[in-house]
Amino acid sequence: MGLMKVFSGSEVLAIALQERLEEAGVETLKKDNIQSARLGGFGGTDLAVEVFIQETDFAKANPVIEEFRMSI
Repeated sequence: MGLMKVFSGSEVLAIALQERLEEAGVETLKKDNIQSARLGGFGGTDLAVEVFIQETDFAKANPVIEEFRMSI
């Protein structure tokens, strides 16, 4: 299956969600568009850090994601 984006926002919040998901046994992938742009010599305020999970893990991850969204 493919990857599914479950979060896009600040690095601090992305790391917090990533840690919660991994504690629940869900593997994550973090894409840091801010760092990539900085290293490439570009800048922008619309860039964010994204967290992805496997589509097959969505059922396990959804309660964690919803709890996280309610807490921010």
